[in-house]
Amino acid sequence: MKMALVVALVSDDKTTEVIDAARAGGATGDTIISGVRGEGLRPEKTFLGLDLTAQRNMVLFIVAESRARDILERIATAGGMDREHGDGVAFQIKIEDAVGLSTQLPTLMEELKEAQ
Repeated sequence: MKMALVVALVSDDKTTEVIDAARAGGATGDTIISGVRGEGLRPEKTFLGLDLTAQRNMVLFIVAESRARDILERIATAGGMDREHGDGVAFQIKIEDAVGLSTQLPTLMEELKEAQ
């Protein structure tokens, strides 16, 4: 089975909505790395040397490659990524091989079979 890693960088307050959207699209699990930081086109302003950027999370989903684009679109909608500067970004990376998915593979295979 071809797999993809979907990565979403979202604000802390939108993480739950993004996870729910990905799961509705077929993601069977997620990993959250909290407290990540980044700058976009226009860096956030600081006040007396204090960083004013909101906390961000990196949410990782290993999904069937055939569902990755739909999951990306659902994440973009749930996270409001196309509405305003700084709302987050999501992308996918093809996975060549993976281990440790034996508990999720039967569910993924069944969902793919039903989708055909």
